[in-house]
Amino acid sequence: MITLEKPSRRQAMTKLIDRLPQVRGEYRENAPLAPLTWFKVGGPAEVLYRPADEEDLMDFLAARPGDVPVTVIGVGSNLLVRSGGLDGVVVRLGKPFAGIAVTGERVTAGAAALDVTVAATAQKAALTGLEFLSGIPGSIGGALRMNAGAYGSEIRDVLVAARAIDPLGHAHTLTADDLGLSYRHSDLPEDWIVTSATFRARAGDPETIAQSMRDIRDAREDTQPRRVRTGGSTFANPDGGKAWKLIDAAGCRGLKIGDAQVSELHCNFLLNLGNATAEDIESLGEEVRRRVKETSGVELRWEIRRIGKSVTRSGAGGVA
Repeated sequence: MITLEKPSRRQAMTKLIDRLPQVRGEYRENAPLAPLTWFKVGGPAEVLYRPADEEDLMDFLAARPGDVPVTVIGVGSNLLVRSGGLDGVVVRLGKPFAGIAVTGERVTAGAAALDVTVAATAQKAALTGLEFLSGIPGSIGGALRMNAGAYGSEIRDVLVAARAIDPLGHAHTLTADDLGLSYRHSDLPEDWIVTSATFRARAGDPETIAQSMRDIRDAREDTQPRRVRTGGSTFANPDGGKAWKLIDAAGCRGLKIGDAQVSELHCNFLLNLGNATAEDIESLGEEVRRRVKETSGVELRWEIRRIGKSVTRSGAGGVA
């Protein structure tokens, strides 16, 4: 983890974008982040940077001022951006980082490749073992960082190696052991950026694999909210238990704060019913954690990543 330098008075008076190194990618000032997240809430990035490719990203990190914080976001499937937005540079990996290649029984995917697309690519190549990715919302970079899993498998079961860039712009190849993958956790430093990952698979029957993926899709549609503003599973399952059962037992199904609601279909999902703020959603999650702790003694751990500065809103709605 890099310790940020304190900016000088002159630096503080200069627009951030004017202090950043020249890149081949794109900078955008005061860029809205809400449209980039599934919750559709949150404030802007001081500067949003979309790298042209990995080399461009490495050059940017090597040359950026040492006092400038950098935050990486993916497709925003498990991300809550607070209403005050983020200072510094927000890096969004796009199409140049979304490639997928199959070599024998190995599948290499860029960090921006959607999990479901990786599963579909493996299926078309008659490779099995990656079907579970079709049940995980989001992209490979986020899935690797949190060791995402579904339907009995998780990233550490299939990961061969990942490629990541450190804050100084140096590239590293890391194995699952290097990453310290455990349940919904990795030891990857917060300021390292995953750019790609290689997974092991094995030969299989394409139709059998396709049927498995259809079963996963049907199970998700039957049990999880779809086509709504949500962020996926809100809390990690505690040891030996299910978060949704504890939430339900605590009487939180359908609970609301403002326009944020605990899903009535699957109560480990929080919903933005249309006009919720990030603070409504986070407050609702904290109220759920409080009630679960009070009724069961279990302290739920957030699975959704929460970033940015909070804004206090006067007249915010209470719990309903």
